[in-house]
Amino acid sequence: MGLQRITCLSIFLWAVSFPTAANSQNVSTPNIIIMLMDDMGWGDLGVFGQPAMETPNLDLMASQGMLFPNFYTANPLCSPSRAALLTGRLPIRNGFYTTNAHARNAYTPQEIVGGISKDEILLPQILKKKGYVSKIVGKWHLGHREQFLPLNHGFDQWFGAPNCHFGPYNHTYRPNIPLYNNSKMVGRYYEEFEISEKTGESNLTQIYLEEGLNFIRHQAMARQPFFLYWAADATHAPVYASKRFLGKSQRGRYGDAVMELDYSVGQILSWLVTLGIDKTTFVFFTSDNGAALTSGPHQSGSNGPFLCGKETTFEGGMREPAIAWWPGRIPAGTVSSQVGTVMDLFTTSLALAGLVAPDDRVIDGLDLRPTLFNNTLTDRPVFYYRGNQMMAVRVGLYKAHYWTWSNSWEEFKKGINFCPGQEVAGVTTHTQQEHTMQPLIFHLGRDPGEKYPIRTGLLPDVSSWESASNPHRLSRGSVTGHTEASFTQTIRTLNSEDDLKTLQLISAQTR
Repeated sequence: MGLQRITCLSIFLWAVSFPTAANSQNVSTPNIIIMLMDDMGWGDLGVFGQPAMETPNLDLMASQGMLFPNFYTANPLCSPSRAALLTGRLPIRNGFYTTNAHARNAYTPQEIVGGISKDEILLPQILKKKGYVSKIVGKWHLGHREQFLPLNHGFDQWFGAPNCHFGPYNHTYRPNIPLYNNSKMVGRYYEEFEISEKTGESNLTQIYLEEGLNFIRHQAMARQPFFLYWAADATHAPVYASKRFLGKSQRGRYGDAVMELDYSVGQILSWLVTLGIDKTTFVFFTSDNGAALTSGPHQSGSNGPFLCGKETTFEGGMREPAIAWWPGRIPAGTVSSQVGTVMDLFTTSLALAGLVAPDDRVIDGLDLRPTLFNNTLTDRPVFYYRGNQMMAVRVGLYKAHYWTWSNSWEEFKKGINFCPGQEVAGVTTHTQQEHTMQPLIFHLGRDPGEKYPIRTGLLPDVSSWESASNPHRLSRGSVTGHTEASFTQTIRTLNSEDDLKTLQLISAQTR
């Protein structure tokens, strides 16, 4: 179905079915839409300062909803972050991590052979208790064998692919990745679903948009609450866009893909208004990890002022664009200082549906309803994992690196650079550097680019950290390095009178 046909369908349905949909609204079981982009960076949106200003629909979404400048993924890679979102749990708990030296395998975790464990409980499985119908559109990436696919983990419908559409860095072959319509394979990337390697032209985003719009319409007419997980992957290299958008942006093919995704977001939000269900639908937009700076010119995005990108635990790899939208419920035009994570979407979605998270396991996601409805702030740490290694912790505006590493010398010498043009001596290291005895500490308010570690003269004696309790370590059984409680003790020691005054001033400005 082309864009013109979609537009005509929208007008027709507005005329004949708007009253039916509007009368079916039930705020106790709101519809839930999570839009998860692929390798889109914090700095790719106009509302986050992108000079090109080519995301008018996302910028409008932010003006009508709540912007989260301090929102994080759970891991700087595709699969682990997606597993975390759908389980509400860190990858170190749900098994989606690797123990190899490079800790960068995004496809088949070593601890669970092939895909998501049957012991994990995913968001759509719990939403069924309240009658939700769930659909995933786009990239799954939690296992490609039948037992791991979405329909066996709570989703009722699926249109998309189990894996990504890219091959190896040297592009020696095309990936042999199928696309499914529910349980039926309907084609493959580059074959029935063409992606031009020469021009980047592909209609996949429009196909994904059509699938999303049709699902929303059908559920609105059926008066059933729904969960739509819209996971388009056009901004993952090799990036693609439809003919209508190619060559239209100021940022090459990547910018074209962003423009088309922005257009698609606008279409989905407008569709909700057209069907009269916007006031009973919670929508959240974010990305799975930072922009992949390895992809080169015109194939990668922007992480704004932050250091490095995808596959690193610097801010550029972990901090994500995030917008919440719910007309009439979320105050329009608000900017929240709340520190959030993709795992919060699990807990928050359940709470909005009147459900509770499983109590037989540790859930890392917070319920963000107090923030969404009242902009109430909750203190919480952020743990930065790469594989099974906890690399860093954020508490308040401070971040401590226990390990630093960008990527290996072997990769770097081949031209693969996770931090192009951003090298910081002693920080963006190409060997894994341990700092557990004396962490590198940054103040993210004064130094969001992590360029200037706080001088060692202000740091406390290490012995005070070792005796501190560690709830995070206890909750996962074992941990590498130091975590929340010991770092909190560090911050208390750091806060000399002058530092405390500065921190209070910055906190007042940011809140």
